[in-house]
Amino acid sequence: MVYASTSLSLAAIELFVHLEPGQAPNDLVYLSAILPEGEPGLTLQSAELPSEWWTDNLAAGPGSTRDLGDTWMRDRSSLALMVPSVPIRSEWNVLVNPLHSRMSELQIDSPQPFVFDDRMFQQA
Repeated sequence: MVYASTSLSLAAIELFVHLEPGQAPNDLVYLSAILPEGEPGLTLQSAELPSEWWTDNLAAGPGSTRDLGDTWMRDRSSLALMVPSVPIRSEWNVLVNPLHSRMSELQIDSPQPFVFDDRMFQQA
């Protein structure tokens, strides 16, 4: 599974929430991709997810968000699946299925350097 976001800023926040304080990576890159023509992808609205889907206690097990993602990936029903972001629930992450038959048609731009602002890693 490839995890992406609908914007670079959301992707940065998604990564930032998983970093330890003071763990400013210095080797990041970002890239943009476009789905192939006629491949709209699927969207899972919050109402279609388990209640409290944003909590850690639903990360694994039957009926979990991970279980939903695993099923979607195995079924290969779409190249992309849009899901709500946990840190910013009104925005969207995009899961890309590398097993999908149209994966080779994904248009991927060249990687570009990405640097977090140093202020994000200042210790109080």
